[in-house]
Amino acid sequence: MKLLPEFLKGIIKQNPIFVLALGLCPVLAVSTSVKNALGMGAAATFVLVGSNCIVSLIKKGVPDTIRIPCFIIVIATFVTIAELVMKAYSPALNRALGIYVPLIVVNCVVLGRAEAFASRRTLPASLADALGMGVGFTLGLALISAVRELLGSGQLLGYTLLPGFQPALMMALPPGALLVIGGMLGFFNLLKGRKE
Repeated sequence: MKLLPEFLKGIIKQNPIFVLALGLCPVLAVSTSVKNALGMGAAATFVLVGSNCIVSLIKKGVPDTIRIPCFIIVIATFVTIAELVMKAYSPALNRALGIYVPLIVVNCVVLGRAEAFASRRTLPASLADALGMGVGFTLGLALISAVRELLGSGQLLGYTLLPGFQPALMMALPPGALLVIGGMLGFFNLLKGRKE
């Protein structure tokens, strides 16, 4: 099995945000700045990689009747590790992300990949899938955050890029997240329709 297609599908063909429309709760909440997006993307990628690898390794020893609860325990372990590391090394980012880091446990992307992919595939394939989905989630979140941060404040990562630009406050608020996500979903669906 070739691993590159498994990796690339999470970035392009099965992007969690723009194609599958999964895990949108943290996308709406933390996409106010690129820094928050990269922090959430890194945490989600870490959890995806760790949980996919462990699920792939233990899949034969877990009875079907308790499969999902076992997967959730594995995921929760990696989320706890990510949250504790974030609290220790980046407390400001941890405060900015708030409750959305612990909520990675119930993120559809993470549990969906554990159930639909890692529980049925080999370790290398599960690792490639997790990395691709994590990178795709991070890129999507960063793109949405960049648009919102630029239009909502005229800045990007603290640097003023549009001097004299009158920011649209709505873009920094939750309706702005819905507008940006909706616009990007429409754009990517239009591109997909043209290819087909």
